[in-house]
Amino acid sequence: MTNLQDLTPKFRHVRLLLAREKGHPEGDREEGYDVLAPLTGEGRIDAEEWKSHRAACRVRRFRTGEDDLIGRLQRKPGGQWYFDYAEGDRDDEIGFHLGDERFVTGEYVSIERNGAMHTYQVARVERP
Repeated sequence: MTNLQDLTPKFRHVRLLLAREKGHPEGDREEGYDVLAPLTGEGRIDAEEWKSHRAACRVRRFRTGEDDLIGRLQRKPGGQWYFDYAEGDRDDEIGFHLGDERFVTGEYVSIERNGAMHTYQVARVERP
């Protein structure tokens, strides 16, 4: 469990909600992610801050009709960010250019889940 005392001032709670896509013409406010991560002043993931606070960088995936998945924000040696829920890589969800994206309300990010890319809108960015 992450304690607020363990977080630096750069940490933000980011809420991502499923954007419009085939099968969800209006998007879905009941499907998305809550991400706890350090951000730069421009709203990008702060890789240096992440390195020294990896255990505090968490993710929660929520979807109607499913149990929430709790995991960690991780980074591969080549710099690719992903959500890791359990040992091994079968359940990993890859962020498409997540290191370049700005986590600012209204922006969009793409995450690959089960071999399919899905787009999410940044619905909220706030201090935890």
